[in-house]
Amino acid sequence: MVLTSSTMLPLGTPLPLDAMRAALRPVTGGPLEAAAPFGSPVLVLFLCPHCPFVKHVEAELTRLQGDLEGRAGLIGLCSNSTASHPQDGPAGMAAQAAARGWTFPYLQDPDQSVAQAFRAACTPDVFLFDRAHRLAYRGQLDGSRPGGEPCDGRDLRAALAALLEGRPVPEPQRPAIGCNIKWRAGAEPPWFSG
Repeated sequence: MVLTSSTMLPLGTPLPLDAMRAALRPVTGGPLEAAAPFGSPVLVLFLCPHCPFVKHVEAELTRLQGDLEGRAGLIGLCSNSTASHPQDGPAGMAAQAAARGWTFPYLQDPDQSVAQAFRAACTPDVFLFDRAHRLAYRGQLDGSRPGGEPCDGRDLRAALAALLEGRPVPEPQRPAIGCNIKWRAGAEPPWFSG
């Protein structure tokens, strides 16, 4: 495990929905378009089945799914190489979603192009887009880590509340910390330091 921080993609970056449509393979949940309607905030999460940091936040993601229904879209992406981490393939993703009751779209990024478009670096890596699908928040769910206090998602929830109420998203935004995305051999992006 390589402990990695998110790259903190610039605020205002547009949601790369066309790249997502072209590259992602659905594993579980509904269609991508249903989770990202224009005029609604969209939360995109880079996840995977094996990461202890993702396991630490899974229960909070289940709560968020219920709390956001009808108010914001939620999309999970797994970009890890299945050559090095076969447990992060479709079968592992489907088992993870079923165990947690996730109904949001959980999609595989087999060529890792979507992770590169987001400059995603770790799991979990969190990206919240506003109603115009511009990046409004990126970073951690909260300051908890595996083996410590439980995850309550307070940082992300504060950003979501602000967006839904039409207020500015609170600062500072702190990077997510987790396991590095498992890049295909020879395909590591320039920001990868693991």
